[in-house]
Amino acid sequence: MKYEVTPAEKSTVKIAMTFTAEEWAAANDKAYQENRKKYAVNGFRKGKVPKHVLELYYGKGLFYEEALNDLFAEHYGVVLGEQAEAFTPVGDPALSVEEISDDKVVLVAQTPVKPDVVIEKYTGIKIEKFEYTVTDADVDKDIESTRERLAESEEVTDRPAQDTDVVNIDFVGKTDGKEFEGGSAKGFDLTLGSGQFIPGFEEQVVGMQIGETKDIGVTFPEDYQAEELKGKPAVFTVTLHKITGKKLPALDEAFVKKLGSDSVEAYRAKVRERLEKNAHTRSVNDTENAIITEIAKGASAEIPEAMIEKQEEYSMQRMEYSLMYQGIKLDDYLKYVGQTRDEYKKHFEEDARRTVLHQLIVEKLIKELKIEASQEEVDAKIAEQAADVGKEAEEYKKTMDPRQTEYIEGDIKVTKLFEYLEANNEMVKPEAK
Repeated sequence: MKYEVTPAEKSTVKIAMTFTAEEWAAANDKAYQENRKKYAVNGFRKGKVPKHVLELYYGKGLFYEEALNDLFAEHYGVVLGEQAEAFTPVGDPALSVEEISDDKVVLVAQTPVKPDVVIEKYTGIKIEKFEYTVTDADVDKDIESTRERLAESEEVTDRPAQDTDVVNIDFVGKTDGKEFEGGSAKGFDLTLGSGQFIPGFEEQVVGMQIGETKDIGVTFPEDYQAEELKGKPAVFTVTLHKITGKKLPALDEAFVKKLGSDSVEAYRAKVRERLEKNAHTRSVNDTENAIITEIAKGASAEIPEAMIEKQEEYSMQRMEYSLMYQGIKLDDYLKYVGQTRDEYKKHFEEDARRTVLHQLIVEKLIKELKIEASQEEVDAKIAEQAADVGKEAEEYKKTMDPRQTEYIEGDIKVTKLFEYLEANNEMVKPEAK
């Protein structure tokens, strides 16, 4: 087999594979041997019909499709391996037969490949640098959030309903003086401030006393799911039966010991440390995003649809996992919004194009700047990860998948790239909004 690779339109390459008469005949014979049991001819036992008889009876091209598929499967991967330095395939090829005869066969694979990206400028640019800090108020807020999460429920009888309470209510909703479907319930438990009801409802329940009945006026949003209620004013007659509040645990030594700290001061220090680590990560991520976004404004690439579709599918998978975490099936959600998977996937197209372009820019700059990850740097990162899980580095290495090492190497290169870009651009604090 001989092959020729030529660039084609829209970031594809055309791989023309030419097979000799002998190779083509052998492929046909192999296809005959593998598929002859599928066919029958009067006067012959099934599976024992000679090849030339089957071709006379069913047509000369009877085994062409199987033979072509075998030739492609056997040789396409070999071509890609030999051309690994020249291009990187990013999707399945479109196959066609350019020529077919007893003398030879020319099979063409038009393969989408990773495109080159043209970068106008990547140094000397004015770029925002983000720096997030942690205040005492941030620490207090985080601690209060933990206390809220660990709070015990208790029935309240000596005060009106307030935000975060769970209230048990009856309600009857009316528009134009008439009750509407789905607008009434008895003994409904509602967490105030949850946003479960339409805007304005929960806020008006706040302040109600046990046993009180009150008319609450609201307006349905213009984008409400029920067509007949969009933008319409409504009145709900609400009766409050019960209030369940939260009893927050005291911020004392007994409480913080349950959370792994010896004292309130030590717990506050641990919370601050975690928040500062998160703030640093956010600062780095937002700054890196600002850098690559600015560089991308002067960059271009002819991105094949296969790369966009792959990124869209990745976004769909992330969304599906997120819904699963909330106890919602993707198919049920798609039915609710009235779209197919492919239709909904298009919501991610713009972000997918931007993400792929950013990835291409990062890869090209790492290559152009000859950024490498040394073995010492990789070993240091592995030792750091091992320490995080309480293992020795050598013991941890034995459990590692080769892809983990590749990821570590890639992460080191990307970190070095952004350090270079930050040092070689004009980094300024973002303007106050």
